[in-house]
Amino acid sequence: MKCLVALVAILLFSFSSTVAIAGSQQDKMTACNEEASKKGLKADERKAFMSQCLSAKPAKAESKPNPQQEKMKACNKEAGEKKFKGDERKNFMSNCLKG
Repeated sequence: MKCLVALVAILLFSFSSTVAIAGSQQDKMTACNEEASKKGLKADERKAFMSQCLSAKPAKAESKPNPQQEKMKACNKEAGEKKFKGDERKNFMSNCLKG
């Protein structure tokens, strides 16, 4: 009985993952198709465009470093300029990031 329940759970998870992938691919197909229509592409040009568009990976959004990352970068730069090593660097970085 436990095996049957586990099998059903695995099948449901697999199915939901497949549906999510298919949905995102379908959205991509719709977007590429609309863009090809706007450009007025026909025949081989459209086929080449659709192939390229569907295989393209989504562009990653440019993200700014968060304030903690900026602080880490500044402290790291200062520690490098002061040529701190080992425990001295570790203590400096700790204090710098706290302050």
